[in-house]
Amino acid sequence: MEAHFESNPLIDRLPKHLKQFIKPQDYDDYTPINQAVWRYVMRKNVDYLSKVAHESYLEGLKKTGLEIDNIPNMYGMNRILKEIGWAAVAVDGFIPPNAFMEFQAYNVLVIASDIRQLEHIEYTPAPDIIHEGAGHAPIIANPEYAEYLRRFGEIGCKAISSARDYEMYEAIRLLSILKEAEDTPEEDIKKAEEQVDFLQNNMGELSEMAQIRNLHWWTVEYGLIGTVENPKIYGAGLLSSIGESAWCMTDEVTKIPYDISAINQSFDITKPQPQLYVTPDFAHLSLVLEEFANSMALRTGGLSGIKKLIDSKSLGTIELSTGIQISGLFTNVIENEGKPVYVQTTGKTALSYREKELVGHGTEYHAEGFGSPIGKLKGINLAIEDMSPRDLRAYDIYEAEKVTLEFEGDIIVSGEIITGSRNLQGEILLIKFKNCTVTHKDTVLFQPEWGIYDMVVGKKVISAFSGAADVNSFDMITHVPSSKTIKAKKSPEKEELEGLYLNIRNLRDGKQVVLSAEKTFEILKNNHPKDWLLSLEIAELCDKTNNTELFNQVLIHLEKVKQARPEIAHLISGGLELFMEKVIL
Repeated sequence: MEAHFESNPLIDRLPKHLKQFIKPQDYDDYTPINQAVWRYVMRKNVDYLSKVAHESYLEGLKKTGLEIDNIPNMYGMNRILKEIGWAAVAVDGFIPPNAFMEFQAYNVLVIASDIRQLEHIEYTPAPDIIHEGAGHAPIIANPEYAEYLRRFGEIGCKAISSARDYEMYEAIRLLSILKEAEDTPEEDIKKAEEQVDFLQNNMGELSEMAQIRNLHWWTVEYGLIGTVENPKIYGAGLLSSIGESAWCMTDEVTKIPYDISAINQSFDITKPQPQLYVTPDFAHLSLVLEEFANSMALRTGGLSGIKKLIDSKSLGTIELSTGIQISGLFTNVIENEGKPVYVQTTGKTALSYREKELVGHGTEYHAEGFGSPIGKLKGINLAIEDMSPRDLRAYDIYEAEKVTLEFEGDIIVSGEIITGSRNLQGEILLIKFKNCTVTHKDTVLFQPEWGIYDMVVGKKVISAFSGAADVNSFDMITHVPSSKTIKAKKSPEKEELEGLYLNIRNLRDGKQVVLSAEKTFEILKNNHPKDWLLSLEIAELCDKTNNTELFNQVLIHLEKVKQARPEIAHLISGGLELFMEKVIL
């Protein structure tokens, strides 16, 4: 896969578990209708957003190399994004939130490379290249915002999920795919909507991931900036929606000053948002992010952090005060007076120090799980990690000594010390025992016949977070989505229409064509009377070439289409406004 992305070295340094989500863009798959959809949306956006978007948007369009007339080629984008320290990769629709944010932490923009259908030109619940490329990419040219995005990813990918969060991700992914696909039966959409509604109403207490996803939605996707009275748009969801970018500026949408309370404001991805948050500036976004991060188990650790990991039923890590890290599936914690005194993982576990796996302590060695006491020895104020070599000797914590260590909370470790592991500062991280028994009151936690016992050293848990400390410790190439994006259907009628779109595109570009504009319009009117976008493109071409006779015929036809399809009348009028000083319809 890397060979497709040689243009940007940032992609080369991505860990394997992120590279599994990358797919080729397949630029040749974009049809002439796809190109026309991109062109229409971009022209409408640039025309309208020049008035209501944050100033960084138009500047960013130039800096990121996005063209108005052509869907962006990822390879070309990467050559230009490299100049501002970013890269872009193509993916298949929604990817899991942790992975999405981790890409951001590596300064890599995730772009769903499919494009919305003409029928969904104003808005699609499915991520597409208009949303990602035209929405996210331009605004990251602002250095302050780009750093916020990177930092958001760095913190967000450590957020602990609940067991229900992945169900919600899968449900939303499926709903977005079904809504964007052609001819999806209404009962299928209804069933998917009901599942999303059920999960939204039965999530229980919001997890860290759910809360930080709310922050992401109300800033990165749907954020406004400035004052409540006079806001500007910077959120990608608004920047890429020609319908919602206009509606959000009306009084029908409530504007709220952005603060930490946004973590509890849920959203419906399939509907326009009834309220939006306004940040005074990009620096304020980072302040709120840090305020939330201070409440995360990533920074608070403790008993509650371990319990969050247990509830998540997913790979996670705790870090002790010595810096040693335990990564695995946490299944049990023994507590005493509100503090954890023993932790237990099940299955493959790895021990690390400062994000690097300790030699000899990978998942092959700790294949069956890992358990260790945490805290101080009973009746001794000095923690093991704070003991000098003389102190350790005094308490028989010494190689080849048989010792019984009684921890607070009635955890007892009794065995013969083989050796200890220290960090570069000389602090003891781990003690290895043989012939060892570990008990909690009457419960045996480890017995001699199980082999060597490794006990980590740490008086408290200072951090707990999602994922592994060392990403290389675990095989995380496991992405198997429950649903795949559905490609547009092909038919002789559709292929003919695509050919007509291509003919007008070639005419506009001055290329040799088979059909004249007149003949193209005649076939369009007779065989595809409901189509409106190509008629607009023909009218624009006539306007530029002073073909008044055909121009008037097209305007009459467009008026008939508006009457037959009132739901798209505003799109026709909006398209005409792009090249006519006054719409006479």
